[in-house]
Amino acid sequence: MIDDPWFYAAAIPAVLLFGISKGGFGGGLGTLAVPLMTLTVSPLKAAAILLPILCLMDLVSLWAYRSKWIWPELRVLLPASLIGIAVGTLLFEYMSADVVRLIVGVVAITFTVHYWLTRERRRRAGLPHFPRSAGTLGGSVAGFTSFIAHAGGPPINMYLLRRPLNRTDFVATTVLFFAVVNYVKLIPYAWLGQLDTDNLITAAVLAPLAPIGVLTGVYLHKRVSDRLFFGVVYLLLFLVGCRLIYDGLGI
Repeated sequence: MIDDPWFYAAAIPAVLLFGISKGGFGGGLGTLAVPLMTLTVSPLKAAAILLPILCLMDLVSLWAYRSKWIWPELRVLLPASLIGIAVGTLLFEYMSADVVRLIVGVVAITFTVHYWLTRERRRRAGLPHFPRSAGTLGGSVAGFTSFIAHAGGPPINMYLLRRPLNRTDFVATTVLFFAVVNYVKLIPYAWLGQLDTDNLITAAVLAPLAPIGVLTGVYLHKRVSDRLFFGVVYLLLFLVGCRLIYDGLGI
């Protein structure tokens, strides 16, 4: 078990934010969790500690959004995600901590810039819809980035936000998608030795925060402005992404 107080200073808000994002805002901002924890531990260790916690969050989220997900979208996204998970498993041994920092940092900044560039256009006229076939690319990229850093939110959100879904359909579909992806990831994570005793004990210490975060997100789903919530957290996500790229490049 990790006994560094600075780790928990980063991990506690990271887990709560991931739960709030998953429970009420589509999960995309959970991308911030691993970058925050990576400020105190390696990104591979952060991802391993988070996975059991995410699986617990998924159970709460599935109950909260039961039967509200959109199956036609999932029939495209879920098979594609398995491709991304398989690629992540095969490349795992070749990815150093600095490489993962760079990947997570680039994903964080890309998602933030995409949000800033399209925000005003979405508000005024909306963006043209993606064809459902584009879900194959979105699902496979999400499977890969989810495997290496639980950062599948950006690619899946970039796709689903361009589909004709209402707010609840969108969140519920991401909930089931990531529930399946996370439970599938348990197999390669265990095979690669990431679910060791130290990581599991640390995850158990943080686990009580999982339902608190998700249920808070469910509560805020219809009560808090997306613009306020996303605006604050995207700024933080951008800054952390810059820090990760800085560390990954060894500048």
